[in-house]
Amino acid sequence: MSEAWAKGSTREWRRTRALVLARDLYRCRAHTDGWCDHVPGDHTCTGTAPLDGPDAGHAHHTLGRTVTGDDPNHIVAACAPCNLHIGDPTKQPDPPGRSVTRW
Repeated sequence: MSEAWAKGSTREWRRTRALVLARDLYRCRAHTDGWCDHVPGDHTCTGTAPLDGPDAGHAHHTLGRTVTGDDPNHIVAACAPCNLHIGDPTKQPDPPGRSVTRW
């Protein structure tokens, strides 16, 4: 769970999440749009992001919640494995360095 949600979610967030999941037809857009490709490692996408139940869908903030807030234009539906695999896009490690020139 994100540190932002340590005290639970708000009614407004639950409404926004439901809107995003319905807009994306309860499908994992995080995977189909390629957001998972930005993070190294393996995971298994379930393909769906249902509103309720044990596999309840997540809503992924594509640019990070601290950057865009809860603007639905920057949130996509995600299955739990994809959203947890991606994590917070603002806290991704730097890519490994590479030589630009040889001496």
